[in-house]
Amino acid sequence: MLTRLYDGGGIVTPVGPPPPPQRAHDSGLLDYAWVVSRHRRIILGIPVVAAILTFLVSFLLPLRWTASAGFIPESSSSIQLPSGISALAGELGFSLPTGDPTSSPDFYAAVTESRSLLERTLQSHFAVPGGAASDSAALIDILDIRDDRPRERMEKAIEWMRDHSSSGVDPQTGVISLRVEMPDPDLAATVVGRMVAILNEFNQRTRNQRARERRRFTEERTTEAQRDLQLAEDALRIFLTRNRQYENSPMLVFEQQRLDRQVQLRQDVYQTLRREYEIARIDEVNNTPVLTVVDSPVPPADPSSPHRVRLSFAAFVVGLLLALLIAFLREYLHRSRELQPEVYERVAQSWRRRGREVAEPRSPVSEPSLR
Repeated sequence: MLTRLYDGGGIVTPVGPPPPPQRAHDSGLLDYAWVVSRHRRIILGIPVVAAILTFLVSFLLPLRWTASAGFIPESSSSIQLPSGISALAGELGFSLPTGDPTSSPDFYAAVTESRSLLERTLQSHFAVPGGAASDSAALIDILDIRDDRPRERMEKAIEWMRDHSSSGVDPQTGVISLRVEMPDPDLAATVVGRMVAILNEFNQRTRNQRARERRRFTEERTTEAQRDLQLAEDALRIFLTRNRQYENSPMLVFEQQRLDRQVQLRQDVYQTLRREYEIARIDEVNNTPVLTVVDSPVPPADPSSPHRVRLSFAAFVVGLLLALLIAFLREYLHRSRELQPEVYERVAQSWRRRGREVAEPRSPVSEPSLR
C-alpha cells in the first residue's frame, strides 16, 4: 500500500515497501546459462569431435592382450627351530622367527619384477607370432626393441617388461597373481608360464643352495658334538670304574650327577644336530616344486588395450573443458569490446602490431663505412 507525503515544495513522494533486492548468485547463474546457450555449438561440438577423432585414432593403436596366472608358494618347514630352543627363548622373554621370510608371498611378488628374472625371460625363445610352427626367437627380438648398444637395448627391454607386467598378492588367500601384456594372445600366455617356471627354478636353486650350506655347517657341528659326547661318556665311565661304591659318599654322588648331566646335555645337542643334518641332506637334493599353480595361464580371447571407450570418454571430458574455456574467453572479449571499446581497440592494435613485426623480417641496417 502506497501513501503520499507532501514536502515543503509540494512534491508528492510515494512511500511504501522497497522492491525486493535481486540476488547476485541468481544473476550469475543466469549469465552462465546465457553464455552456454549462446556458445552451445562450440561447447557441444568440440567434445563430440574430440571423442569421435579419439575413437577413430584408437583403431590405429597396436592391440595388446593380457594373460595372467595365479600361484601359491610352498611354506618351508626345514628351517623351523627345535621346540627346546623356542621354549627357552620364550622363557627369556623374546621370540624367535618361526618362518622363512623368502617363502612369503610378498617376496615372490617382488622377485617377479627383479632384473634377473626379466632378463632371463627376455632371453628365452618363444614361437614367433604369425610365423611357422618351427619359428622361434628371443622375446627381446619378438618385441622389436632396437638399439645398437646391447646393454642399453636390454635396459629398454627390461623397462618395457616392467611397464607391461604387474603382480599382486591377495591378503586373504595368499594367492600371487602375475599379469603380462603382449602383442599376441598366445605369446602372452606363454610368457606368463615361462616367468612362473623361471621363478620356480630360481627359488628351488636358492633353497637347495641354502640347504647345502646348512648341511655343511650341521655336518661340522655334528662331528664336534659327537666328539664332545664321547669325551663326556669316557669321563663318566672312568668315574664309575674307579668309584664302584659312590652312593655312600656325598661328594662322589655330586660328582656322578655332574658327569651325568654333562653326558645328557651333550647327547641332546648331538641328537638335535644329527636331526638337522639329515633334514639338510634331504633338502639339498629335493626337487619338489615350491610353487603351486592354482590358475594356469591361457590365451585371452579379447584384447585388453587400447580401451577405446575410456579413451573416447576422456577425450570428451577434456574437449568439454576446453570448449567451456573458449566460450567464456570469447564472451569476456565480447563484453570488454562493448563496455570498454577504447581499451579493447588499444590492446587489439598492440597485438596486431606485434604480429606484423613477427611476420615481417626486419631489413638489415647498413653501417656507415669509415674511409
